[in-house]
Amino acid sequence: MTRDEGRGASRRGVLRLAGTGLGLAALGAGAWGCGPVEDPAAVATPSAPGTAPGGGTGGGAFTTPPPGTAPKPLWQRPTAKGSLGADALAVAGDVVLVSGDPLVGRDLATGAERWRREEVAVPGAKMLVRGGTLYLASAQYDGDVVGLDPATGRETWRSRLGKRFSQPRTIAADERRVYVLAGILEKDFSVKRNVIAAIDASTGKVAWQELRDAGTEEYGITAEAVGRHLVYTDFRENVTVRDTATGRQLWTKKIGRSNSGGLAFHDGLVIVADAGRLRAFALADGTEKWSLASEEFTRFHGIGVLDGVLYAADSGHVLRAVEPGKGTELWRTGALLDVAYPGQFAKVGGTLYAATELDDEGGVLAFDARDGKLRWRYNDGSGALDRWYVVAAGDRLAALHGERVTVLPAV
Repeated sequence: MTRDEGRGASRRGVLRLAGTGLGLAALGAGAWGCGPVEDPAAVATPSAPGTAPGGGTGGGAFTTPPPGTAPKPLWQRPTAKGSLGADALAVAGDVVLVSGDPLVGRDLATGAERWRREEVAVPGAKMLVRGGTLYLASAQYDGDVVGLDPATGRETWRSRLGKRFSQPRTIAADERRVYVLAGILEKDFSVKRNVIAAIDASTGKVAWQELRDAGTEEYGITAEAVGRHLVYTDFRENVTVRDTATGRQLWTKKIGRSNSGGLAFHDGLVIVADAGRLRAFALADGTEKWSLASEEFTRFHGIGVLDGVLYAADSGHVLRAVEPGKGTELWRTGALLDVAYPGQFAKVGGTLYAATELDDEGGVLAFDARDGKLRWRYNDGSGALDRWYVVAAGDRLAALHGERVTVLPAV
């Protein structure tokens, strides 16, 4: 039995548990409208085998550790239960935010608690920060969508869905609008159809709302607002693009597998991981511009475009750098066979950072972005099977793993 096969059952169990508790109680409210608006001690954790601490302090200059050695954490803190998902971690200015109840804002440099709010965020909710505002569906189950100042936690904005709708969730935002998805309540309180809507970020009023096709999923949505395009995928294996100004559907495509793991964008293209292929579509009309296949019997997973390069990992533990405009491979590495494949990326300077999928020996991986050479691997030594998530924040990296947030120097 291989190492991955031996862990298969436990990983599937974790995934099943992660999938529970995501639904919210049906919400009721009035008409659409707008209104005005503990510091835990640091967790002591051992370094993983072969990753002795490097230098660096919470507020000072960082010392680059020797080759092959991971840096020492600047600080670590526990998080609230239910902090799950790539969008559950965010950095806004010098504040680190992790979705959960209570919602806590921590100082990026020291980990000190800046503020906390009880019953304001649904655990696992998307930390959607745009234009200096953190947008959240209200945890009060009242149909409201609220905006908070990430620096202070104070409410600065509020909008409300009508009583016909249930479970409103923020899915994307740009400088002008917040985009939400909500179910439509039938007379028997069942939900058979759902609506996607845009709320004006200045007034809180609905700019447009569009009924989605029957049979489309209400959950498993991955979305981004890019220029005049709102792009999203769902568990029904669709890629759909709408006009952000009007809500009009411009095009939709079927892909070969569900794609809730992320979208990548480059120069008028949206790129998706479709089973064993990377596929690039023109945002304007859905024309497929290029396709790149992985090795036989492997599937692409995490993807991301950073500084004009597409990075993609597959289930064969291979990481690729790809020219995103043409689909031309720049380099690949097969040096990851002893750890899980990356699922998410960040980049600082000439170093690419990758957060691994489910693996107790995974963690944050650092690669030379020029050739893919693995520089170091950081693991918190907790033995937790949870996925890792990482966000670049200046000369620091914020990482989420299980019920712990860690900040590392970006060295």
